[in-house]
Amino acid sequence: MCVDVTDEASVQEAVGQILLERGSIEILVNCAGFGISGAVEFTESEQAKAQFNVNFFGTVNVSRAVLPSMRRQHRGHIVNISSVAAVAHIPFQAFYSASKAAVSSYSCALDNEVSPYGVRVTAVELGDIHTGFIQARQKTVLGDDEYGGRISHSVSQMEKDELSGMSPEVIGTYIARIAQKKNCAPICVAGVKYKILRFLCKILPCTLRGKIVGSIYAK
Repeated sequence: MCVDVTDEASVQEAVGQILLERGSIEILVNCAGFGISGAVEFTESEQAKAQFNVNFFGTVNVSRAVLPSMRRQHRGHIVNISSVAAVAHIPFQAFYSASKAAVSSYSCALDNEVSPYGVRVTAVELGDIHTGFIQARQKTVLGDDEYGGRISHSVSQMEKDELSGMSPEVIGTYIARIAQKKNCAPICVAGVKYKILRFLCKILPCTLRGKIVGSIYAK
């Protein structure tokens, strides 16, 4: 079944069909998403809105569709795929980072709303994964001359990191294990390296954190 997560009617129809055939939905994993890269100044508004429509509002649409049945059956687990970019705030991936920060914040708030009904919500923040995400990313180097070549350099560094990232099989197993947990933290981070990164991003002063991330992705 193919569903456009940005189309609320399509999502509602698909969820209704699954409930009709299966009777219940125990686990939902919201993993639809894509990335855009480029300078904020040169990113078209429609492209930025499309980023949020898929990464954030797509998650909202599907979650909203399954929540009534989960709440009535008094059980269910919604797992939303986020990113450590939610706290690392990657330059030249500002809209991607912002969309994932929205997913993480939304997940924590929603978990508080629905946990009294036996429904849990978890945002899984991922780091670099070796998948087809590189090919799917919408890249623009508009303004690269004005930014001293930093846009193209940043994207090149991102892609190098992703190519050496964790395998999708390992991440898939991790997400499956999280999804089957009855009691789970609202935020989970895959991989020791990224757990440390998230911890440092939370405790370091904003200026120092910015300098560290900038030295990698904005120099």
